[in-house]
Amino acid sequence: MTTRPLTADDGELLRTATLANVNWTGEPRFTARHVERTPELRHYCEFRPERGDLGFVAETRGLAVGVVWALFLPGDDPGYGFVADGVPELSLSVWSGHRGRGIGGGLLSQALEEARRRGLTRVGLSVEAGNPSVRLYRSAGFSPVPGAADGTMAVDL
Repeated sequence: MTTRPLTADDGELLRTATLANVNWTGEPRFTARHVERTPELRHYCEFRPERGDLGFVAETRGLAVGVVWALFLPGDDPGYGFVADGVPELSLSVWSGHRGRGIGGGLLSQALEEARRRGLTRVGLSVEAGNPSVRLYRSAGFSPVPGAADGTMAVDL
C-alpha cells in the first residue's frame, strides 16, 4: 500500500467515500443522488486545498482503497462534526474488503501529523453511535465535544 496527497480532482473518490460513510451500517440509507443534492453531504465532496483542506488517499496497485480528508467548513455552512471556525472536520473511509488491515489507522495518523505540521491545534469529526470506527478515533485521542451535536468528537493536537 502507498499513499498520495488528495487533490481537488478527486471529487468522485470523495463522493464514493461520503456515500460509504453515510451508509456505514450496510443499509442503503442514502443514494449517490442524495449526496449530490443535499448541501450538508455535498460539501464533503468538495476538496479545496486553497482554503487549507488536507487529505490523503491509500492505494493498492494504483487503486484507491481508502481516503482521509479534513475540510475547513465555515460556521454558516457547517459539517455534521463542526467544532468551531478554524477547526477542520475530518472524514475517513476505507473500502469494504480492505478494513482491518491498519489502513484507517495509518491514514488517520498521517492526517493528524499533517495537521500538526501545519500548526493546527484541533481537529473535529462526527461519528454516529454504534459505528465501530469510534474505537479508532478514541485510540487517537478524540473525545466528545461538550455542547456540540451528538457524535461530535475532537482531538487537541
